[in-house]
Amino acid sequence: MELLQIIASIIFLGSIVLVITGWIDSVIAAMLGIIAMILFGVMSEVQAFQFVDWNVILILLSIWIISGYFGKSGVPDFLAAIALRMSKGNVAIFVTSVGILAGFVSILIDNVVVVLMFAPVIFHACRRFNFAAFGPVLFVGLCANFMGTAMLLGDLPPQMLHSVSGIEFGGFLWYLGRPSSFFILLISYIITSAFFYWKFSRMYKGKTMDLSAMDQEGNYLEHIKDKRFAILVCGVFLLTIIAMANRPLFGCCLGFIAFCGAITLILIFEVFKTAFHIEIPTIENVFSELDWRAIFFYVSLFALVGGLEHAGVIKLIANWITPFIQSSLLAGSTLLYWVTVPIVGVVEHDAYILTMLYVIRDLSKEHALNPWPLYWSLLWAGTLGSNLTIAGAPALFVAKNMGEKEDQRKVTLKEFFSYTVPYVIISLISCYIPAILIWVLPFQK
Repeated sequence: MELLQIIASIIFLGSIVLVITGWIDSVIAAMLGIIAMILFGVMSEVQAFQFVDWNVILILLSIWIISGYFGKSGVPDFLAAIALRMSKGNVAIFVTSVGILAGFVSILIDNVVVVLMFAPVIFHACRRFNFAAFGPVLFVGLCANFMGTAMLLGDLPPQMLHSVSGIEFGGFLWYLGRPSSFFILLISYIITSAFFYWKFSRMYKGKTMDLSAMDQEGNYLEHIKDKRFAILVCGVFLLTIIAMANRPLFGCCLGFIAFCGAITLILIFEVFKTAFHIEIPTIENVFSELDWRAIFFYVSLFALVGGLEHAGVIKLIANWITPFIQSSLLAGSTLLYWVTVPIVGVVEHDAYILTMLYVIRDLSKEHALNPWPLYWSLLWAGTLGSNLTIAGAPALFVAKNMGEKEDQRKVTLKEFFSYTVPYVIISLISCYIPAILIWVLPFQK
């Protein structure tokens, strides 16, 4: 290992340790890592800028803008009200259905935004029918983090996979003649949700919600204050998704298509704001609500991993793990899957996944291997394993804080793990089996 590679590795690991421990702000820690790499000659300031995948950053920014308008449309509240009515007063059905719904919404919207959308719905029911909020809102966070990797838009890991491999929107449904991320995760999601329905049924045994008063309050469509606003937002969102799914026809990058969708909404509401019944947020408000800290962190993350690659550390790691993969794709994929789980449980999973995606890419090019069993093993284990702690999944951090604030109590680690540990174990096992059968064994030589 050369001196420059040692320096790059130390700086990268030091930055990640600072991010995990929270000794200083995560964005500052990542930026300090970039500055250190530049000062020690790992990369130049121009190279640091070039290593960032600005296409992915533009996707994130644009989808967050559209998601902000979607949250104000009242559609999430309407969907939750429907779930409440369909539950017929059964608390377990209501909690499970809202969690499942949050998971499906997170296929297209960032998981933290989904938690912020659905937590107030849970809290409203908890206050009205007098049951604790922590378990249900944490379940929403777990589900939102789960399904974010099912498609291209919901979370950063699938967008990073697009950046590294070039996989398109439709590839997350069907790829190389077989079902891919959406269907594999859906199998696991159904099994995991069924277990938690059983868990909530025992927890809320004998507890019911009297919905007679709510039925007398009127049409649940009243949650949507301005139907014209909601239809427009949902329509532009749907058209943006369709355009992104057909990106090869347009020849544009995904970030540009998503950006066009976001700008279209902003311009329509800016020019025709008087045509709507609700107060339209100004451009300043739209941009002020974006999570700029997360954007700067992801920009820094790309630059840090780019520094590792430039120094040759990525290639070095690829050479280390090559013997395991070459001896047996089944053994290599299994090792990668289960080693990833404890790592992402305590490490911010985006940094680990991005680093290993580059490792797999270089390994496949160097040794003429099919990278896709490894790509999927990494992505699915990285996403599901991150549900173990708040260090691995920001959505859980937000859900935990909101649940504790609503219940006005501090949740013990034991209670927290009583939800996350079974969720992680069941989801990982129920994902591993179809992943091996569909994506590993058919390519095993």
